[in-house]
Amino acid sequence: MAFSVGLTRFIVSSHPKTAKEILSSPAFADRPIKESAYELLFNRAMGFAPFGDYWRNLRRISSTYLFSPRRVSSFEKQRSEIGEGMVRDMKRMMERNGVVEVRRMLHYGSLNNIMLTVFGKKFDFAKDEGLELELILKEGYELLGIFNWGDHLPLLGWLDLQGVRRRCRTLVAKVNVFVKKIIDEHKRRANGVGIDEGEGEDFVDVLLGLEEKDRLSESDMVAVLWEMIFRGTDTVAILLEWTLARMVLHPDIQSKAQVEIDSVVDSSRPVLDSDIQRLPYLQSIVKETLRMHPPGPLLSWARLAIHDVPVDGHMIPAGTTAMVNMWAITHDECNWAEPNKFNPDRFIDEDVNILGSDLRLAPFGSGKRVCPGKTMALAAVHLWLAQLLKSFKLLPSRNGVDLSECLKMSLEMKNPLVCVAVPRFE
Repeated sequence: MAFSVGLTRFIVSSHPKTAKEILSSPAFADRPIKESAYELLFNRAMGFAPFGDYWRNLRRISSTYLFSPRRVSSFEKQRSEIGEGMVRDMKRMMERNGVVEVRRMLHYGSLNNIMLTVFGKKFDFAKDEGLELELILKEGYELLGIFNWGDHLPLLGWLDLQGVRRRCRTLVAKVNVFVKKIIDEHKRRANGVGIDEGEGEDFVDVLLGLEEKDRLSESDMVAVLWEMIFRGTDTVAILLEWTLARMVLHPDIQSKAQVEIDSVVDSSRPVLDSDIQRLPYLQSIVKETLRMHPPGPLLSWARLAIHDVPVDGHMIPAGTTAMVNMWAITHDECNWAEPNKFNPDRFIDEDVNILGSDLRLAPFGSGKRVCPGKTMALAAVHLWLAQLLKSFKLLPSRNGVDLSECLKMSLEMKNPLVCVAVPRFE
């Protein structure tokens, strides 16, 4: 599909073959950056920085010091504690209300997981710094999700009729104060007593400790850390909400997953990261949820043609924005049998790699711009799902489950999931 909005040319792929051509081609190594992303500093962060030496350095730093298997494994304790906190929160909500609305709980848990990883601290999102952070993120999501005519009609961009530029600059001032304060706290700690014994090194520590040739300016550090928080939070929470909704709707699948968990994890001990490899059905449930409800159905972080390039026999001009309609691919009967049926067993029968090599299901993208945090995200989703299913039998509330979709920054449930969570073990 090809179309234009104002002066912006678009092509959209809905087939695995052309999707691979786009996502794997060096001609599409850059991302188009709209005004809100530029104003919010993302042009200096990994998601939107132009392909080149600066981007490669960011990618190497994050791959080595944040998203490597060893680093992901080192965060197991904090992931487990956050999951146990969710279990306690669900019990309290059931005692108080008789039902559980999971969205806010999942959002806060996912956000604290990122904050511990990046900044080394947790927040109470009802007050002080935590409340400020939540308001900053809410405004950021709204600004990035706005359709801004100024991105496609330069005259309107100059006029800023929608107020996007003004709001972005107001928000960035708050982001700078918030993030620089935490960077300064780390600097003081490094110059004083250092890291306490037993205290893990977070990503701010890593950036401050880089050798001179790799070191980032403070303004670039702010951009990189801000993007880590922003992009690393809602995808996990949204995926888990869709997964739990499917468990409520499909009690037979939920029961089968719980039987598998019980066969691997004794009721007297918690679920561990090492257990997940022995839970193939649980992993298949997550894959099937990603297929049915891909968080970024148009792989929202689109690609930009940096020179004229052929795709599927058509010449695509430089400056064209290319997108992949992952929702269409994952719901096409040419790619999947009974595509509208929720069936995790399809991934037991066929081991499909979802990390970018099989474009029938590539929820994290593919090629040079594949999401670097995919392994960390899946580690959290798998562990938290196992912890919740081990602890509760999930049942529909009086109003049932509404699978209506709402496309914002990600593909969310239009109406938050409200369910009944019955403890499996007293």
